[in-house]
Amino acid sequence: FHNRYLTITDINEMGQYTFDNLEGWKDFSAKAESGDIVITGKNFGAGSSRQQAVDCFKSLGVQLILAESFGAIYERNAINAAFPILTYTNIDELQLNQRDKVKIDIENGIIENLENGKKVEISKFFDVQMEIYLRDGLLS
Repeated sequence: FHNRYLTITDINEMGQYTFDNLEGWKDFSAKAESGDIVITGKNFGAGSSRQQAVDCFKSLGVQLILAESFGAIYERNAINAAFPILTYTNIDELQLNQRDKVKIDIENGIIENLENGKKVEISKFFDVQMEIYLRDGLLS
């Protein structure tokens, strides 16, 4: 979420600007659908201390972000906002294609590719993260 949009305070408006400053991703918000899961690489969200970097995905209806790792501040902001984030180590074993349907068990840490039946372990919500998630946020 680029800093040129910091004057936007309505979460519902933030989504349209998700990734629009990244080459090759400018149309991300137009393609995103409610319920989507974003799967990304290492250190996702690093360098971003803005809550809008989490809220823009919520605005689009993204259900969860699955990454190899997260930037520390992004991770804390997402957890505090009750936005589901999890990590993986061996996602390639799922043989995912874009738009494959997956099922994620956040309590037991399992993702299943519903297209081919392959399953792998991912991180699961730790106790405090689950408590915050169930309360709909740290400050709720």
